[in-house]
Amino acid sequence: MAEIEKEIEEIVNRETKAWDTQDVDLLMTIFHPDIVWPFPKTSHSHDPMEWYFELGRYDYERWKKGWKTLFDTHKLVHNKREIKKIEISKEGDGAFAVVDIDSLWIDSEGNKNHWKGRVCKVYTRMSNNEWKLIMHTGALDYF
Repeated sequence: MAEIEKEIEEIVNRETKAWDTQDVDLLMTIFHPDIVWPFPKTSHSHDPMEWYFELGRYDYERWKKGWKTLFDTHKLVHNKREIKKIEISKEGDGAFAVVDIDSLWIDSEGNKNHWKGRVCKVYTRMSNNEWKLIMHTGALDYF
């Protein structure tokens, strides 16, 4: 299980590097083709009744364009991420990482897009043994 934990940690770190360097191609390497990513309306929207989908089910071109647009229109002020927990299924085919994030983006007009809180990143092992992110929650403030 220690090896799997290292693999999951590598994916989280690869994602962090993609945000830090605004490398959309690197970011696209983490996603499972069936990923869904619900977003809470605010970091205090703990009730899923208040969640929504901004991106819908994964579509490579649509998602790549969306993240590229973010990178082209916003400056990353800071991106702090700390893995709090990695949990692996007893079968070794599923895992999730709990990560505290604080990412601040600002557009050319000074508008802030602040991702701050705790997220859960859910991974699945593909048939080729590669791990991919299959589900992600938006950032929620639990404190």
